[in-house]
Amino acid sequence: MQARLTVSPAVSIVIPARDEAGAIASLLAEIEASPLGEPYEIVVVDDGSTDGTAAAAMASGVANLRVLRHAVAGGKSRAIRAGALAACGDIIVTVDGDGQNDPRHLSDLVEPLLADPRVGIVAGQRIRRHDGWAKKAGSRLANRMRRALLADDTRDTACGLKAMRRAPYLALPTFDNNHRFLPALFLYDGWRIAHVPVADRPRTTGRSKYGMVDRALVGLPDLLGVYWLRRRSACRPTVVEVTPEDADV
Repeated sequence: MQARLTVSPAVSIVIPARDEAGAIASLLAEIEASPLGEPYEIVVVDDGSTDGTAAAAMASGVANLRVLRHAVAGGKSRAIRAGALAACGDIIVTVDGDGQNDPRHLSDLVEPLLADPRVGIVAGQRIRRHDGWAKKAGSRLANRMRRALLADDTRDTACGLKAMRRAPYLALPTFDNNHRFLPALFLYDGWRIAHVPVADRPRTTGRSKYGMVDRALVGLPDLLGVYWLRRRSACRPTVVEVTPEDADV
């Protein structure tokens, strides 16, 4: 849908959303009220919703909003990538469309990228989760396995609040569910990772799109695939441009 931009954005807030018509308008209003400190746009990616999520976003009246729509659901990673491809900002901030991510942390996520050009991604780390015990237990086990194999030094990669540099993100390997491995992928590409503690909120509308069984079935092959990438990218030489004074001529 057509953009309504009043600024040239430095930051693009990408919101993947599927069947979140009950949450999206209030989330957008919260983002608009948050003190980000940088010019921004909001890109909502409706991932094949059947409940009018795109229409609810457009009816919110929020400025600098763009809405994209997948005809059929492609998954969270594809929705994030679609938003990043369409984005105008050099920095991408991801926020889940279910309202559990607190927008007051947006400026905290962006600040490390502005302060240090060596940082490629800032990963939000939830200090308290409002999911059920089974989901939290499954996440803890998955995170331990991931950290043991990938050594990405990130406790909580499933948190939807992340900020990253757009161009390096688009250069990363693309596959379904790669959003769960973004810190590791940035790390293997030579970037530094930063972490920011963020608050988690209970879901007030809709329902989760993930279950323990389906997450495990896709998560283990993905984990092994990224582990293979890590083994294949062990050597990352630093590139330095040679000047005429340095050249042996």
